[in-house]
Amino acid sequence: MPSTVVHCALAGLLAAGLLGDRFDGRAVAIVLAATIVPDLDVVAGFLIPGGHRSVLHTLLLPLAGAALLAYDTRIRKRSFVRQRWHARGVRVAWVSIAAVAFASIGLDLVAGGVNLFYPFHDQFYELSGELVLSNDRGLVQTFVEFGGDGGGEAARGSTEQVHINSGVDPTRGAESKTVERIFPVAQSGWQLLLLLTSGFVLTVRLWETR
Repeated sequence: MPSTVVHCALAGLLAAGLLGDRFDGRAVAIVLAATIVPDLDVVAGFLIPGGHRSVLHTLLLPLAGAALLAYDTRIRKRSFVRQRWHARGVRVAWVSIAAVAFASIGLDLVAGGVNLFYPFHDQFYELSGELVLSNDRGLVQTFVEFGGDGGGEAARGSTEQVHINSGVDPTRGAESKTVERIFPVAQSGWQLLLLLTSGFVLTVRLWETR
């Protein structure tokens, strides 16, 4: 499953691509900080069974943030964000919301699953499948399937049935004193490549802004 470092790597690429002339170390730090927020629900598992990847991994979080920011910057006569941080603050805020949606929640959705509409709909989903072009079958996708068996947008169960392990909370309930706590950095080749690519891109962009 993606580590927090991997989430930040993807968020860093989003920051490099979307911040434009607002890109600098401080703006990147804000985007990365926002990306980390959903992973803080790992401690919720001690209070709410299945709380990890539920409490702050709900899609309602970035949707609410986008709605509030749109209201503040497009509807209100005097925007709080514009008054305090000007156009730079608006750009950084939008990129931060995108990072939460794609780099944090989205990445976990395709790697282990998230409780996508918690607390209104208590169900973990994991998006898996493939999109291929076949000379026999044409364009074939199995991410979303209607009827039949197979992969696709699979429901995994509720918070009572699903526990996403972590180094902080390896198993549901009390752990033994000898339980192994694993805090991953990169668990596959593509994750390591993403870390290296993001580090390279951010280094180049930050060097260019000097």
